[in-house]
Amino acid sequence: MGSEKIMTFDKNRFFRNYLKRKLEAGEKTIYLPFDNRAEKKIAENRPVAVEPLAIEDFAKTETLEQLYDTIKDCRMCPLGATRHRFVFGVGNPHAEIMFIGEAPGHEEDMKGEPFVGRAGQLFTRALAAMGLRREDVYIANILKCRPPENRDPLPEEAETCEVYLLHQIALIKPKIICSLGRIAAQRLLRTNMTLGQMRERWFSLQGTPLIVTYHPAALLRTPDYKRPFWEDMQKLLSRLKELKSK
Repeated sequence: MGSEKIMTFDKNRFFRNYLKRKLEAGEKTIYLPFDNRAEKKIAENRPVAVEPLAIEDFAKTETLEQLYDTIKDCRMCPLGATRHRFVFGVGNPHAEIMFIGEAPGHEEDMKGEPFVGRAGQLFTRALAAMGLRREDVYIANILKCRPPENRDPLPEEAETCEVYLLHQIALIKPKIICSLGRIAAQRLLRTNMTLGQMRERWFSLQGTPLIVTYHPAALLRTPDYKRPFWEDMQKLLSRLKELKSK
């Protein structure tokens, strides 16, 4: 099956680092989750004591429904103030396969559901060819809010939002994670490897096997990617069958 690289993630550390960087940069406005207001003013030199409560609020949730209710009004970063809909994720809460993209696009932002545009429709057909429905798997993104003009997620946006995604993974407990596209994979795996390099091996994210393949949008732009994408899906299904037989 090839070598596996083990990746772990400390959500508390990244949350603390985010707040520290904001304060050291002299910012007077810091976006916080779990508050219906778009922002909170923090006076200069005033201690910030929100991190323990914020971490506990979502980390203690025991179901996807509880997690959604806790974070749906998140304003941790400025994207929370520009989104139309919070794109949490969709699918089977006990899915064996979890697909992760980078961020919602226009259609997803308007509907509040990941992968519903042209690329999403292609992805749905690919699932059907695998004998799967959207209801059988779980689909999510690194970011829950659409970046302006569909630009790539900024590092601090991904850093502050992916703690929610990692808790989703912990609640779903998928047997396999499939990263759709280079950007999502590089973020999840903390690597600068190319998509081609990542496709050549299996990884492990917090103990869960992870495979990397092309984003469905890339298949629309470059139809030649459809064959290697399908080969990756066959590897995924083969690995899943192997895991279920143990």
